This record gives sequence, structure tokens and C-alpha cells, in this order.
Amino acid sequence: MKKLIALTLAAVMLFALCACSGNSGTASGDVSYDIPEGKQLPDDAVLNITIGSHSSWPYDEDWKIWEYIREAMGGTLNYNAIPGSDFATKFPLIMASPEEFPDVIGFQNKPVGFADYAQQGAFVALDDYEEFLPDYNEFWNSVPENEQWMRDTRRDSDGKIYYAPIYGMERATNLRTWLYRKDIFDKHGLNTPETIDDLYNVSKKLKELYPDSYPLCMRSGLGNMNVIGSSFKPNFHFNAYYDFENEKWSYGATESEIMLEMVEFFKKMVDEKLIPADFMTINSSTWEELVTTDRGFMMPEYQVRIDFFNSIARAKNPDYTMAAMVPPKSTNGIGVAKVNKYNNDPMGFGVLNTGDKGNIANAMRYVNWFYSDEGAETISWGKEGETYEVVDGKRKFILSDGEEVGPKYGFKTIGTYLRVDPAMIDASISEEQAATTDFILENTYPKLDPMLYMELSAEDSALAADYDTSLKTVVEENLQKFIIGQRPLSDWDAFQKELSELPVSELLSIYEKAYNAIK
Repeated sequence: MKKLIALTLAAVMLFALCACSGNSGTASGDVSYDIPEGKQLPDDAVLNITIGSHSSWPYDEDWKIWEYIREAMGGTLNYNAIPGSDFATKFPLIMASPEEFPDVIGFQNKPVGFADYAQQGAFVALDDYEEFLPDYNEFWNSVPENEQWMRDTRRDSDGKIYYAPIYGMERATNLRTWLYRKDIFDKHGLNTPETIDDLYNVSKKLKELYPDSYPLCMRSGLGNMNVIGSSFKPNFHFNAYYDFENEKWSYGATESEIMLEMVEFFKKMVDEKLIPADFMTINSSTWEELVTTDRGFMMPEYQVRIDFFNSIARAKNPDYTMAAMVPPKSTNGIGVAKVNKYNNDPMGFGVLNTGDKGNIANAMRYVNWFYSDEGAETISWGKEGETYEVVDGKRKFILSDGEEVGPKYGFKTIGTYLRVDPAMIDASISEEQAATTDFILENTYPKLDPMLYMELSAEDSALAADYDTSLKTVVEENLQKFIIGQRPLSDWDAFQKELSELPVSELLSIYEKAYNAIK
């Protein structure tokens, strides 16, 4: 059924594009403009821009960010915000009506089917409009090689970029680390664990000191097991992942020795009550209570949890200090002291093929501004005296207690940025948390797994979904059973045999094909 739906959608899209006359989408140098000095668009330009709206910071037309963007752009900008909960449903409907295409869409995440739509002509490639993207090209050509992945991961199968890349937000978005209670460790003269064995031993010591605690207070069990996968093998995941060290696709659960080592460790932690027995399903409120009441001391988590826990717990315990630590690694000779990389920002812009040369060119000029020095400065900081002030030589956002720059001014919200000043990220969080960012990045595996950005064709996506579902059911159910003792470890070889009879190779072949097309 999934395959049928995907193929039908693709067919509808292709028919609609073919039926829309004049959609060549090629803006050439003969497009002329009369652009006022200091603006990006001619006075009579009209751009229709659709953006997603996040439930935590819903679109507000009165945000300062829109005032600043309109002021810099010129022309007329019409924004249409779609609630995030509705976007997956409404996006295919938008794509099925090319005659009503907006000029630009600002996405929260690259939607399913985007690559197919792009290759069918619904979106236009930034590479084909370089004359309208001088700042985009100048900026990305200046970015160091070790940061080019932020652009390279946006390339489609034809080598072109249809989904405008993000820069600067890697210092904030999905940044993972190991956290620990520094005040507790200092109080008892404990060292942070360097190895997985040390992690077990220090957990035992903490359990003796705090009998009601779960020293490794981890949540989202299998998901966070993936986060710390590099501790056992670089970029290891229990499901499908790309093995950069061996340059091949792999399915972690079938790597018997590494997977068993992880399972045995977590089983030991559960058996000795060093981790919550329900760490795979524990709800956030229960977990947060443990962590803020001296009953949880170490965990793999998001960096933002530093400010979150410190701000809550210090009301009762001023000494409470959640901090980042170097990830512990296995002594198996393969693992590394790093967490897996997830700090890519999935947001981005797409320029629609409206068939109007002038509007496509203007849309590209709109996108281009966000990469300019002026654009990055404006969407990062706004204006002195209105959104920020300079205190002791440093810029500081003007906020009341409890306010954040997103809900207050619109900064860092969907459709408002492409290039961000990294200093703005640090200014939008506490100095204590900001001081950990470089440390965390140094202890993050440097390569981003292709599973986080590559896209499959409609047909392959449907097949992969079917394969993955059948594998996921067996793998997740059995890993949980082994860890909590519902299935004995003596069955491990039998479990591996069960996996060998499932479509592992078929699934990996699909991912390999997709990856080869874009790498």
C-alpha cells in the first residue's frame, strides 16, 4: 500500500507539472530589474513565501524578524504559515497544483518526496542561477573544508542543490554530549569515567553513596544507545548506518560482537539497578524528577539540558551543576571517546518552479540575501537598541526573565535564516552552557551519517519502509528483551540467525544505491 501511494503521488506530480504550460523555470540574463539602492528586489516584485510553523514558537506576523527582512528586501513579501502538524499533509497538495506554487518554501525538515519533486522540475537548482546568488557563492567558497559538509549534504542525485543549506546552527541544533553532575563528583572526589568499565565502576560507587539513585539516568533507551554508539565502534548504530571506517553500509544489530557488548553492558546496569529498568520507555517528567533530585548523575543528552536542569534545580540547590564530560569508550580497541554526530540543522529553503522567469530570479535574490554579511547580521541580531544591546563589549539580547529570542523576536524560527552568526547562538544561551559548545564539538564523531540527510526515490522509499518495519519489529523487541532479561543471552546466536533470514541485505542495497548517487 505504501508503495502504491508513493508511486501514485509521483505520477500525479509529474502529470501536473507537464500540464502546467510555460514552466520552463529557466531565468536567464535577459531578465531586467530596476532595484532601488540598498534593496534586493524591485519595488513591484511580489514574492509568495510559505513556511512551517512550530508548535513551540508558532508564527507571529508581528515578530521583529519579519520587519527587518521586509525592510532589507524591498518589494512585497507575502508569508503563509502552515502549522507543523499539518505540513506533511499539505505539502503534497501544494505540489499537486503548480499553477498555485508559492515562490519560496521555508521548511522545518526536508519533506518526504522532495528529491523526486526536484528531479521532476517542481524546484529549481541554486546551481543554475549563480548570477542571482553572488553572496551565496562567495560565502560558501570561503567556508573551510571541514565545514563544507553543511552544503555537501544538501546535494541531490544530479549533484545540484535544490534545498538551500544552513550554516551556523550546528552549534545548537541536535548537539549531543555526555552530561554529569559535576558538583556531586567534586563533592565525593570522583573522576569522570574514561572507559565503559569506569562508567560501571563509578556508577557502583554512586549507588553506594545514594542508594535510591540510578547513577546512569538514561532515557529513550535504544535511541540514546545509538547516540553513544561511537563509544563501541565509530558511528555505530543498532540499525542501518554507514560505516565510514570500512566504507560500507551496515546493520548494527547483525554485528554480533559489538552489539552483544552493548547489550551485556546495559543488561548489567539494569540487573544492578544502576540505570532505571524502564530506561527505554521512561517518560520525560519521571526522568526529569530523578535528575533534579540527586537520583541521576550521568547520561547522554542534548546540550540544552545543561541550562534546563541547572535553572530548575538551583532554586533548591544552588550548588547543582550539570556539565558536559568526555564520552567514555569501550576497551575493545575499536570504540572512540565521542558521541555520534546529529548536529545538522534540517531546516532550509526551496525555490519553486513557477514558470515566471522574473519571479524565479527574485526568489533567488531573496535566498541570496540570507547568505550575505548584511543578511546574516540582520537575521542573527536584528538592531542595536531594539533586539540587542552591547554590554562590556559583548552583544546581549534584550530579554526579560524567562524570555527567549525565538518567541520574542522570531530569531532562529522556521523560514527566517540560512546563514547564522555562530556568536548569536552563544548569546542566546547561558554563558555556562555556551562555554561547553567547542568542547562538545571536539568530542563528537566528525562525520554525519547519510541516513540523516539522503533521500530515496518514491519507489525505493516504499520498499525501504517495508523492509525497515519488518526488521525494526524484530530487532527492537529482542534487544529490549535481552537487556531486561526476558530473553536469555544464551539465545544470542539464535537471534543472529533470525536476523540473517530478514531483508537486511535488501535494505542496505537500497541505501547504498541512494548514497552512491549523492556522494
